[in-house]
Amino acid sequence: MLEALIREGSFKWLLSKRSSFAEEVEELQRSPSAGRNWIPELSPVANIVVRRCSKILETSSNELLESFNAEASDSVKSQHARNFLEYCCFRALALSTRVMGHLADKKFRRLTFEMMVAWEAPASASECLVNLDDDLSVGVEAFSRIAPAVPIIANVIICENLFNVLTISTDGRLHFSVYDKYLNGLERVIKRMKSQSESSLLSAVRQSRGEKILEVDGTVTTQPVLEHVGVSTWPGRLILTDHALYFEALKVVSYDKPKRYDLSNDLKQIVKPELTGPWGTRLFDKAVLYKSISISEPVVIEFPELKGHTRRDYWLAIIREILYVHKFINKYRVTGVEKDDALSKAILGILRVQAIQEISSSNPVQFESLLMFNLCDQLPGGYFILETLAKMSKSRELDRGNNLVAGGGMYSISALAMVSNLGFGFGSCSSSSNPSEAGLLVGEVVVGEMSLLEKAVKESRDDYKRVVLAQETVAGVKVDGIDTNLAVMKELLLPVLEVGKGLLSLVYWDDPPKSLMFCLIFTFIIFRGWVGYALALMVLFFAIFMVLTRFFNQGRPVDEIKIIAPPPMNTMEQLLAVQNAVSQFEQLIQDGNIILLKFRALLLSVFPQASEKVAASLLLTALMVALLPGKYMFLLIFLEIFTRYSPARKASTERWMRRLREWWFSIPAAPVVLEREKEDKKKK
Repeated sequence: MLEALIREGSFKWLLSKRSSFAEEVEELQRSPSAGRNWIPELSPVANIVVRRCSKILETSSNELLESFNAEASDSVKSQHARNFLEYCCFRALALSTRVMGHLADKKFRRLTFEMMVAWEAPASASECLVNLDDDLSVGVEAFSRIAPAVPIIANVIICENLFNVLTISTDGRLHFSVYDKYLNGLERVIKRMKSQSESSLLSAVRQSRGEKILEVDGTVTTQPVLEHVGVSTWPGRLILTDHALYFEALKVVSYDKPKRYDLSNDLKQIVKPELTGPWGTRLFDKAVLYKSISISEPVVIEFPELKGHTRRDYWLAIIREILYVHKFINKYRVTGVEKDDALSKAILGILRVQAIQEISSSNPVQFESLLMFNLCDQLPGGYFILETLAKMSKSRELDRGNNLVAGGGMYSISALAMVSNLGFGFGSCSSSSNPSEAGLLVGEVVVGEMSLLEKAVKESRDDYKRVVLAQETVAGVKVDGIDTNLAVMKELLLPVLEVGKGLLSLVYWDDPPKSLMFCLIFTFIIFRGWVGYALALMVLFFAIFMVLTRFFNQGRPVDEIKIIAPPPMNTMEQLLAVQNAVSQFEQLIQDGNIILLKFRALLLSVFPQASEKVAASLLLTALMVALLPGKYMFLLIFLEIFTRYSPARKASTERWMRRLREWWFSIPAAPVVLEREKEDKKKK
């Protein structure tokens, strides 16, 4: 009887390990409408996804194919399978995301993940790459292509960092269980933000300015928020909106009138991490400092917690995100719908960070890497990404002014449309039920092509990788100890020191024939006015040397600099060396002060006879500068310096230098009086 039940398939649900993909492929192949819904160029997985997209769009797969061939350019049609799949996905997602609460729909979650699976193996020739009976997973390329098509899930700029966070424990492959958990977190934080925006918090202030609440902290006694202004400290509630930061000090029963710290206007704001502690000490790294020209003294907001500073890092990141998006808006003069779209990008980024914070409580997260405007501030080419965003905004605004609308099926949906579909009423489009009424019809991902933004992000990431590799080499060559670093510096400056020794040898005429030849050649160059050409020749020599070195050493490892390490020093020797260095530095400062005081004495005629000689010398110098051409002045200075120790002038030079030293020692220094500032005793 048991064998009969197994043959009938009654225990199929228990014994089968096949995925829903495999079962749907068989069902589609047996279906009478298989001819209309099966495209031979696509893999089975891609056919299933296209079929599901056609059901959402209420059309057939072949009709979608005809529509794609009509809208797509020849370059997009070159990779037919993958680009057609993207076209179907973008159109289906644009329609699906208009349904309120689509993130809570398990079918929607599964569909978006299966779109990524199909993107990795879209063509019929690639069906062997995907085993439909295994636990399916996707890579970073598929995630970066499909996930930004739903702006709440990911963004073009941060999608790679988001993927790395989601796959930190799965070796760079994203499984559906993790992806589903992430979307669950998004659904929860969206509900929480909507409840905060619809609450009575700051209602009087927000209604006048049209602000929406993004985050609230300090309402739980175990997680207080403290505001430090000068020497006063107050606990209270911290509220972040899309335009400002508010703090409500806690009274006995209720909250005080909120203080507003503006983030939208250009007030030279500075938001940075800060140290706090009792009695003004700087011990605990758990605070954020806000400073602007609108307040008299900086405000420090502290987030106390027993271990680490995760709360502070989170609040610092989201405060900066709102500040940076308004800096972007003000700098590039983004207005209207495009301004609302930029704010929507920042808001969706904060929602993603909140979701990641919920599902990754045990793993440390760099919040700045998941917020696009924070990331643009950190990346080497971040300014280029922002410029590209601004150019795209201006281009879309111009197209709307000319009534030009791009094919909606060839683009993903925009962030503003996504925010509107989620039920938030941000910006000037808050009253619009249909996001297309706002005039913003396209997003940042284009079918079959890399958009300008994607190209800018890729270039910036490549630059960032080069910077990281360069910084790794810098960290690897750092050594400890003053004596060791001095030995390294001496070895690196050895060529410069050798050149300096050679010039000094020429100046002191240690080898008279060489010094004479050097003087004659440079005198001729200066007299003919070829100094600029000589400098250009030197620069050209260095350039040729670098090119030849690159050509002959291509592929070879760089030769390491070998340095003889100085003998190790014990603690007492190190202290004595530091004391000796400090004494020498102090003596150097004293000598410098004496020189300045003697010049002051000459200037104020403390020693009239010496001041008269200096004034006469300055008068003669001024006449020479005024009457002689610059070429001859330069020639005279050169000959004076390089013939000073020649055999003909050496005796007279030594005699004049001795007299000059005696004259300098005879000049008194200007008087100096040190006054101690009187400190009033503090009253207890």
